[in-house]
Amino acid sequence: MRRFVVKRMLTIMQVALKKLFAIMPFLFGIGFIAPLIAQVMALWGWEAPFGMERIVFGLVIGAAWGLYATIRGRWI
Repeated sequence: MRRFVVKRMLTIMQVALKKLFAIMPFLFGIGFIAPLIAQVMALWGWEAPFGMERIVFGLVIGAAWGLYATIRGRWI
């Protein structure tokens, strides 16, 4: 009985990790690319278009790029 429970927990964990890694490019886009864009814009003294904050602009670009990478399966 105990073996069945352990095997079932591994299966649930495997499914959870597969779902997490499936959206990892999107999370990378909003978690790394967006702040990077905002910091580079601040370093170079650029303003974000349309009166947005730099981080909001970075989130738009990072989320769009991450979503593209998630759907297509590659970054370029």
